[in-house]
Amino acid sequence: MSSFESLERDDSRSVKKTDEASVSLTTRTREGELTAEVERELIRKCIAGEARWYEPLVRAYEGPGMRVAVGMMRDEDAAHDALQETFVKVYRKLDQFDLNRTFGPWFFQVLRNQCRDMLRSRKARAKHVGHDERLEERPAGERWDPDRHMERSDAKRILWEGLDRVGEEHREILVLKELEDFRYHEIARILEIPEGTVASRLYHARRALRDELEELGYAGVGS
Repeated sequence: MSSFESLERDDSRSVKKTDEASVSLTTRTREGELTAEVERELIRKCIAGEARWYEPLVRAYEGPGMRVAVGMMRDEDAAHDALQETFVKVYRKLDQFDLNRTFGPWFFQVLRNQCRDMLRSRKARAKHVGHDERLEERPAGERWDPDRHMERSDAKRILWEGLDRVGEEHREILVLKELEDFRYHEIARILEIPEGTVASRLYHARRALRDELEELGYAGVGS
């Protein structure tokens, strides 16, 4: 059982037994997305000690959170661990959250930092034991299947090779746009940058990726 699952276990069932007024809290603007007002009300309830109200937030963010974590970690198990740890950290820090701000950017910032911490730890461990834990070298039979997850696309396989070689800042925005197809305003929220900056950062990231792909012999792929 994960850390968060044990945190929420005692209260999770009671969410289904709420009255009609309380159920309105889970109204969504679109699939998987809560309104900012609903998120703030859920956070207030959690801060007041009603832990069961954290579950709707988890359900809303576990999908996009997992996609981003997989994109950064390139390992489904590690991504799941990073996401679970993020949910725990976010829950413990809810009383520090500014209710005048939106929850999503803060959540994804915590997730990015968690992924980065785990990646740094993994790189240090790999250096210590003398091998690289890159996706391509994972043994056959493990749950992660890059060909299936990347829709058996050679173009995306090549893209991953290039992503391995670009810096973290370039890589995260390329993952969000080229692999997950987030819109510019969504990327701006996730990275907490102006929407206009997204275009500039994406331009430089694509240019860096193109240079790396050319170094690998894939001239024209990143154009």
